[in-house]
Amino acid sequence: MNGEYAALAGRLREALEDLERVVEQTRKHWGVARATSDEAYWNSVALNLHGFYVGAERICEDIAKTVDTSVPSGRSWHYDLLQQVSAEITGVRPAVIQRETRQCLDAYREFRHIVRNVYTFNLRPARLDELAAGLSACFDAVSHDLTEFAVFLDQVAQADDDLSEESE
Repeated sequence: MNGEYAALAGRLREALEDLERVVEQTRKHWGVARATSDEAYWNSVALNLHGFYVGAERICEDIAKTVDTSVPSGRSWHYDLLQQVSAEITGVRPAVIQRETRQCLDAYREFRHIVRNVYTFNLRPARLDELAAGLSACFDAVSHDLTEFAVFLDQVAQADDDLSEESE
């Protein structure tokens, strides 16, 4: 089996489990934040929404490094990375994520930038509420697309293994 692709598939599956935990933590704290308006819980929601995007982006960056052998750089690299992984690279790989998944992730990418650049007391609970409400659907899309991509990686790794056995 192609060790690099097999290892990447394993990392993707493990990272999806981590993202699922982030989504669960967000749901739990979002419920308390809505019920109590407790600022500490809203801050936790913000931090977990940030963590969700950063985790998804880390996966995309790993794919870009390992499979595409090219990671965007420059001021807009975060945006460019989402564009890259949502495009098929002929002869290399199918699209990693669908356009709809890219669009939902883009909202969390924009929010990541806000979290990193403003004080928490400037965060708007209405925006946090909106993003928290959409998180499960976005995670489901990300999970579906990345699980499909992990299957693709497994198939390529197995095909490489089969070719190696035939040539021996």
